[in-house]
Amino acid sequence: MTLLDVRDLRITFGRRTKVVAVDGVSLSVAPDETVGLVGESGSGKTTVARAVVGLVRPDSGAIVLDGQPLGRIGRRSAAAHRAVQMVFQDPRSSLNPRMTVAAVIDEVWRTHPVTAPEGDRTAALHGLLDDVGLDASVARQRPSELSGGQCQRVSIARALAAKPRLLVCDEAVSALDVSVQAQVLRLLVDLREKHHLSMLFISHDLGVVHQIADRIAVMRRGELVEEGPAADVLGAPQHEYTQSLLDAALELNE
Repeated sequence: MTLLDVRDLRITFGRRTKVVAVDGVSLSVAPDETVGLVGESGSGKTTVARAVVGLVRPDSGAIVLDGQPLGRIGRRSAAAHRAVQMVFQDPRSSLNPRMTVAAVIDEVWRTHPVTAPEGDRTAALHGLLDDVGLDASVARQRPSELSGGQCQRVSIARALAAKPRLLVCDEAVSALDVSVQAQVLRLLVDLREKHHLSMLFISHDLGVVHQIADRIAVMRRGELVEEGPAADVLGAPQHEYTQSLLDAALELNE
């Protein structure tokens, strides 16, 4: 059974001179599964992620969620919009600096009324913050008053407020300190189990991806060069590019 199905995706940029960012990429994500999409900067992985959430329009191919084609974000049904949520790389720039955490979450509930709690919203807000490891007092604060790790937890809480089925994490821990990275990765694993989430986890770092992914897909220059169970890709890579990414991860950890 497949939740997300990306079929022969092709995306180009530019009018006169076309630059191929994604060239014939196909991948899938099953319910309750985390797929790591890995590649160096410029490989096209973030473009795939942005297409999945509707921020980029493909030239050709299809993006299907639970059997239903997904268009750009403005053309998606309310249910499809809620179902796919994104956690961005820079937690500070993805949050409105003028809004308190409570206002950030309330905006989601106003945008998607069906996800809003029927009872006490304050209690629901505090429960959501507790889910991501934040104290209730954070609700009154603004992003500038929080650490990078706290801001990313708020971003995750904002995504969860929409009650998504698929969470797209675009380099969601790369801007964090190593110790904080591990905490946020553990949080994402716990949230996946608690909320029955599927995840498409984008990263340039195989060392990070191996901590969270069930399967790994490797991109290079817009193409998918290797895909399989995480243990197989990490333990016996079939493509030389995957091996080079593994070697780089090992060198960083030495």
